[in-house]
This record gives sequence, C-alpha cells and structure tokens, in this order.
Amino acid sequence: MSNELNDPNQQPKVKFITISLLMGLILASIDQTIVSTAMPTIIKHLDGLSLYSWVFTIYMLASTTTIPVYGKLADLFGRRNVYLTGLSLFLIGSVLCGFAGSMTQLIVFRGIQGLGAGALMPIAFTIVGDLYPPESRGKFMGLFSAVFSISSILGPAVGGMISEYLGWGWIFFINLPIGIPAIYLMAAAWKESKRYARRSIDWAGVVTFSISIVSLLLALVLSGDSPTIIALFSLSALFLALFIWIETKAKEPMLPLHLFKIRVIAFGNIAGFFMSAGMFGAIAFIPLFAQDVMGVSPTYAGYILIPLMLSVVVTTTIGGRLMSKISYRAILVPSMALMAIGLGLLGGMTVDTTSLQLVLYMIITGLGMGALYPVVGTAAQSAVEPGIRGVATSSSQFFRSIGGTIGVSVLGSLLTQRMVAGGSETDSRVVLSHVLNSIFLVGLGFVIIALIACFLMGNARLVPKASKVKQGA
Repeated sequence: MSNELNDPNQQPKVKFITISLLMGLILASIDQTIVSTAMPTIIKHLDGLSLYSWVFTIYMLASTTTIPVYGKLADLFGRRNVYLTGLSLFLIGSVLCGFAGSMTQLIVFRGIQGLGAGALMPIAFTIVGDLYPPESRGKFMGLFSAVFSISSILGPAVGGMISEYLGWGWIFFINLPIGIPAIYLMAAAWKESKRYARRSIDWAGVVTFSISIVSLLLALVLSGDSPTIIALFSLSALFLALFIWIETKAKEPMLPLHLFKIRVIAFGNIAGFFMSAGMFGAIAFIPLFAQDVMGVSPTYAGYILIPLMLSVVVTTTIGGRLMSKISYRAILVPSMALMAIGLGLLGGMTVDTTSLQLVLYMIITGLGMGALYPVVGTAAQSAVEPGIRGVATSSSQFFRSIGGTIGVSVLGSLLTQRMVAGGSETDSRVVLSHVLNSIFLVGLGFVIIALIACFLMGNARLVPKASKVKQGA
C-alpha cells in the first residue's frame, strides 16, 4: 500500500485515512469505559443483574478471538475492506444495543459489537505501518496510543453524563456520529488495489483457534475448579494442539508459525503478554484499594486512575518519537523497569498510605507503561514484509489482550482466596490491604518476566543505523 500513497499528490488522502483511523480508535477505546459507567443505569431499566458480567464477557470473547483472524484477512484481502467491515459491524452492534429491550438482547448485540471491535485496533496499526515510512511511523504510533489513552480517560465522565441526561441507549448511539464519518473518509479517500484477493482462507485454522480461545476465556471468566471449568481448559488445550498441527500443514496458515522464529516478535509477544497481565492487574485493583482501604468516596475512586493514564499519555508520545532514534530494547527496558518500581511501591502500601502517595506511585507506574504498547506493536509489524504485516501486528495485539485477560483472572482469583483465608481478622481494611499488596507484587512478578523478555529482543530498530547515517549525509 505504501507505493499507492507515497505520491505527494496523494498526501491529502493519507490525512483523511489517518483521521478515519483515529476516529475508529476513539470508538474502540471509549467503549469499554463508557459502558462500565452506564451499567448500573442499564441494570435498573432492563432488570438483569444476574447477567451483568456477560455484557462485558461476550464483548471480550468476540473481540479477542477475532483479532488474529482480522489480521490474516487484512493480509489476504486488503486493509481497507477488512477495516470497513469491522467498523460497520461495530456500528450495527451499537445501534442494536441502543434499542435492546432485555439483558439477553443486549448481550447478543454486544457480541456483534465485539466481532467488529476485533478489527479496529490491529488493522488501524497495520495501516499506519503501510501509510508511513519507518522514520515517521513511531511518531504516529505514539500519537495513536495517546489518543487511545485519552479516550479511555474520558469514557467514565462521558458515560455518566449521557446516562443521566440523555438515557442509557445514547452511550451506544453516540458511536454513530463518530463511526459513520470514519467509514466515509476511509471509503472515499482510499481505493485499494486488487492485488490482495488471490489467496485462500485457512478455515480449519480459524475454527480450531476460535474454539480454543473461547474455551480458555470462558474457563477464566467462570473460574473455580468445577468439572465444567476443567472440561473447558481441556477443550482449549486440545484444540490449541490441533490448531498448531493444522498451521504446520496449511498452504496459507492463519497464524504463520515462522513468525515466532523472528526474535523481536517471539520475545516481544512474551513481553506483551506478561506486561499486560501485570498492567491490567494494577489498573483493575487500584480503585478497590483507594475506596475500601483508604476510604475515599466512590466518585473519587472512579477518577483515581486519571494521574496514571495522563502519565501514560506523556511517555506514549515520547516513546513514539524515540523509536526513530534508538533500538526498541533501549526504550522497553527502562520503561519496564520503571513500571516494576511503580508496582513495587503499590505493593508496599498500607492503610496509612495517603492519596498523594498513591498518586505518586501511579505516576511512576504510568510513566513506565506509556511507551510499552506502541513500541511492542511497532517492533512486530516492522520485522516482517508488508504481505504479512497484518497478521504480525494482530498477533502482537492478541498476546497483549489475552495476557491482560488472564492477568485479571488470576489476580481476581488470588483476591478471593486470600480474602477467605483472612476472614477471621477483625480489621477488614488491614486484611484487604495485605491481600492487595500481594496482588500488586504478583503483578510485579509478571512485569519482571516481561523485562527479561525485553532484554532478549536483541538490538532491532525501527530505523537502521545505516539509514540514519544516510539521512544525515
């Protein structure tokens, strides 16, 4: 695609395509937080408290499972068509959600939304890799990640206001004035070549992979040690083994296994998996510590993560710009170390920890987190030729997504077990403080594994040294 749009006369089209991608990212990032804020209102109207968690679970199942599928389809049939398909599905699901008359309907329609959402982030970052040369790709990756973070911050406030003044259905309808222009801009600005539509789809790989991942995610969501959970884990392992075997035989594998022989991708995916496990663990449990240990109000607890996310925005932008100057490892190692320090500090908090201390610890953690996502994703997509850039980018996104899901599940189970074990203590705040300390420290362990993986990524760079010398000359 880069050859199609490198002509200076095509630059206005590049700008319109970039705007479309940014609008899609806003939809993907704001959706989860805006829905979370509005869920209490939705429950009152649809009367389905017992199905509460499935509004999020079905979305997660659909979006996470389809990420690698969309990446492969983008390599087979073109980025534009796959992106427009995903965005259209997301908007159709949004409209249906807004008109849902029961919790069952809402859950089904959220599944449709999730099927579309799986395309938005990985394909957007793949297109950035096609649109921009390595010298400026890092800057735009940082910009996209910053927009994603800012949108996530705005989600709770926007969701609360819409639910209160317009009605809960509008938290879904609000996607239309953002998504429809995004579709128009992409469709009008980019007439992609037909060179992609020439290869077959690995349906056996798609089916076995989907069954394996859905089984795994269901087992994690349901948790426990019942026969159903054991059966789901066994089913996941069986179909994962079958998927790997199929990929070794497929003419056009959904997830080419040779990607994992590329050092920067293999260790980058390991780093992405474990850093997400630690990162989302921290994000999920900080508000709980603030409200139930420190005693802040629920309203304050809802905004407690803003300092962390603002710190993420700062280093996301800086990291994106540094990618054109130094190696990925030179950015990732200090970032991961700073995140580890932040989690270590969070793991040492007590009932006497002040709000100022918590904010400081979150800023340190956020400054470490910021550069990680754009750098790991850029490293994966820049390590391969354009023909498999979609699947490389989506595999990186998939490992980060599944890592976060597993991390939250593991840490949530740890919380339950430790609280039951400490039930005889008289001061519940002290018990919860100790339990959350251990959770943050387990998250620290995940990040240390990710740090080791970053050391092993090698000296790969976005812009080779030779290119930099040539530019200087």
